[in-house]
Amino acid sequence: YLSLCLYPYLQAELGLNEHHQNEVINYMRFARFKRGLCLKTVDSCFQDLKDSRLVEETFTVDEVIDMLDGLRTVVHSEVESELINTTYTNVLLLRQLFSQAEKWYLKLQTDISELENRELLEQVAEFEKSEFTSSNKKPSSDLIKPKLAPLNEGGSELLNKTVACLQEENEKLKTRLKTIETQATAALDEKSKLEKSLKDLQMIQGDQKTNGNQDITELENKVAALKCQFEKTLNDSTANQKFLEENLVTTKHDLLKVQDQLSTAEKELEKKFQQTAAYRNMKEILTKKNEQIKVLRKKLSKYEPED
Repeated sequence: YLSLCLYPYLQAELGLNEHHQNEVINYMRFARFKRGLCLKTVDSCFQDLKDSRLVEETFTVDEVIDMLDGLRTVVHSEVESELINTTYTNVLLLRQLFSQAEKWYLKLQTDISELENRELLEQVAEFEKSEFTSSNKKPSSDLIKPKLAPLNEGGSELLNKTVACLQEENEKLKTRLKTIETQATAALDEKSKLEKSLKDLQMIQGDQKTNGNQDITELENKVAALKCQFEKTLNDSTANQKFLEENLVTTKHDLLKVQDQLSTAEKELEKKFQQTAAYRNMKEILTKKNEQIKVLRKKLSKYEPED
């Protein structure tokens, strides 16, 4: 009837110390009492059926079936309610044990498979039988709730080990805390240095920005001056070009006029020259010379050898 697996060393008894064995006996006494109440309830269900329904000598099959169905419903409800209550009771018992263990920073474990170990269950049954027979019943003074017993040797050793582990963990935490403090201090120093470097950089950037603005202004002024000068030069060039184009047209007209005048003068000069006596004499002489040259060529052709 126990929900905890506390029987790995079951021998003639439960293998527990006296205090824990008395706690088991108290729980078994409580379980026996609840079991007795449940059996009485079941018996009363049957007795109520007898008193209320079995008042006649003969019953039909349908009537018997109806009575059995009603009895089954009542018994099923009572047994289910008792089983649920037993489960909740066991959970409360486990809660008490685990709460006490957690105060000592212990972690208890249960083996559910051992709850169906037939050998251990039979040993528990033998233990119950030996404890609750009329000849072996303990006096009623055992029903008094015992006080917390002092720690035994095993408990002191476990507590000492726990304290030692906690002290070791505390030392590790202290060492880690010192390391973290050192790292934090170094990080703060590095942060201060970075902040100072950032301020210096911002100041330098501010100066550079001011100088850059001045350079940009000067450059813009130079560009504006060059633009004005270029526009002026462009305007002057346009005016000069227009003037030169006009001069070129005038010059072309003058040149054509001069060429025409020169051609007229040459024609008039040639006409006048042809009308002079010298020109006529020279022309006659040239005509005679040409005639003489023709005669000489004919004479020379007679003396040239044939091919």
